[in-house]
Amino acid sequence: MEFVNRDVVSIKDFARPELEHIFEKAEDMEKKGYDKSLLKGKKVGLLFYEPSTRTRMSFDSAAQALGAGTIWFAGVEGTSVMKGETLKDTIETVANYMDVIVMRHPFDGSARWAADVTTKRATRGFNKVPIVNGGDGKNEHPTQTMLDLYSVQKTQRRVDGLELALVGDLKYGRTTHSLSYALSMFDTKIRYVAPDALQIPEHVTSFLKRKGIAFTKHSRIEEVIETVDIIYMTRIQKERFPDENEYNKVKGVYRMDKKLLSRAKPTMRLMHPLPRVDEITLDVDDDQRSYYFQQAGNGVPVRAALLALIMGAVR
Repeated sequence: MEFVNRDVVSIKDFARPELEHIFEKAEDMEKKGYDKSLLKGKKVGLLFYEPSTRTRMSFDSAAQALGAGTIWFAGVEGTSVMKGETLKDTIETVANYMDVIVMRHPFDGSARWAADVTTKRATRGFNKVPIVNGGDGKNEHPTQTMLDLYSVQKTQRRVDGLELALVGDLKYGRTTHSLSYALSMFDTKIRYVAPDALQIPEHVTSFLKRKGIAFTKHSRIEEVIETVDIIYMTRIQKERFPDENEYNKVKGVYRMDKKLLSRAKPTMRLMHPLPRVDEITLDVDDDQRSYYFQQAGNGVPVRAALLALIMGAVR
């Protein structure tokens, strides 16, 4: 299994043993602490064309925990993108300053495009600079899925045999797309809970059918809450809707409150990639089943393990 200089564009590019290897390294770092000598002298670039809190800061924290420096921009203001610079030219340029590039971009497929640019650049005698997809439009968010699965494993001690409900904006939600692809590597049952207009896309369900993964579609959380092991809530993403009137039809459609959560199993864990808007009420935060803030914290060891593997600091 080879990680050195590897691009992280889609979760579909990884096999189950590779994901489990990342989790083993993340768990090891959590237990033994972070070694600042691992990435000493390395530079991690954080190119965030879209807003981010958890992804950018956890990558920053993970890199610094291993001794690497970080170079970043958050938003295109103050960059040459405002002057009309193309993504290709930005990647070609900043690859001179960095050992790995973590990128978030509003366009589907942008991470794959950036990886192609750095691969071709390497054929011209430059060092290969890996691209890590921090979210490309409504397409995928592979490192979020890695920490999501790590969180599932930590709370349930397994992934196989679990029943998971993915709730909310499943059409535009890149986290639910990547998570669905990853769950196809395990023996799981998936419950998709969404309005018809926001149900999981056909290209995802077709993939699951080819893999023989059991899934069902629902319109109400109440239909699944008593049996599932994980509820993965997501917000309705206003910024992805081409028409605000369409957004207004579905905003606030799901709301997890204390009364509804009381119907879930004591061992069930409520997760959310965050940020939340109104889909989880504040009174749920103190419930033992709520795990979204710990889930966000798991981004540091998982991303630290991934960076260390990509840059050849661990095997």
